[in-house]
Amino acid sequence: MNAAAPFASAFARIGLENIVREYPNKLDHVLNDASDARTPRELHPVFYGSYDWHSSVHMHWLLMRILRAFPDAEQAPAIRAAFDAHFTPANVAAELAYLRQPSRHTFERTYGWAWLLKLQAELIGLAAGDSGARAWRGALQPLADAFVERYIHFLPLAAYPIRAGTHANSAFGLLFALDYAEATQHIALRKLITAKAHAWFGQDRRYPASYEPGADDFLSGGLMEAALMLRVVDGCSYADWWQVFCPAKQDLQAWLLPVEVSDRTDAKLSHLDGLNLSRAWCWTMLEPELPAHLREPVARAIDAHLAASLPHATGGDYVGTHWLASFAMLALDGR
Repeated sequence: MNAAAPFASAFARIGLENIVREYPNKLDHVLNDASDARTPRELHPVFYGSYDWHSSVHMHWLLMRILRAFPDAEQAPAIRAAFDAHFTPANVAAELAYLRQPSRHTFERTYGWAWLLKLQAELIGLAAGDSGARAWRGALQPLADAFVERYIHFLPLAAYPIRAGTHANSAFGLLFALDYAEATQHIALRKLITAKAHAWFGQDRRYPASYEPGADDFLSGGLMEAALMLRVVDGCSYADWWQVFCPAKQDLQAWLLPVEVSDRTDAKLSHLDGLNLSRAWCWTMLEPELPAHLREPVARAIDAHLAASLPHATGGDYVGTHWLASFAMLALDGR
């Protein structure tokens, strides 16, 4: 049974609430002139809800994943109705027009780009067996195409990775873009991602895991790059890469114990619940390829990280509930 099954209804509930909740809203918005002083819904008719643009994309992906994995879910009709309302050619054209303004070439780079491509990859998978999803896929494709173009333009210019455990993390941005490249058989994008992953992370040695986490991290820079490298090297080479990359024994403990969250009403400190969930997700992906002596400690670490933060994905302050359920789904679903 899919480990997410017991939580699907709660995830669907909170996702449906979030994608139509316009306020409070934290805009990533350059004002070119007075005419740009508009509401979130006017600026982003698809992704206006859930506090900020990328979190709205998170939550649309979460609902898409529920619809694909659990097509008979109680909330499936409501999810379909919401998607019918949001994924229209006119709404996507407005999102695309916003994106194409010259002052917005760095908009959501690369975190939001990655989530949009992850959403479209999920939608492509759903549409393969769901005729109702094909219209949504067709409507959203121009926006996915635009972000692919941005990746292809940007990655050759990016000489250095961003290793921070927050939105701009380079490994995260490449991992979801790789999902899309593989779903669409976009060979050029996959080659570019693979080359950049090797250039940025292929020579890392004894990763200093004890430097993590930062105070508002929701990603582990080291575990994210390990998950990415798992996808871009073959099994034999990955074992060699991990052996050289793996932190020293005492440093590795930093990744095996969940972090404490001192204030879940603080928008930054609550990121640490996301860190626990994203660590569980990364460890779930890595566990089958790890040396045998690490698998039991890692399995315990996954359980501990989920126990620490899964309850807060669907209950508590909006600073957490507007996004955490998407990372909980990643951790439970292993995707």
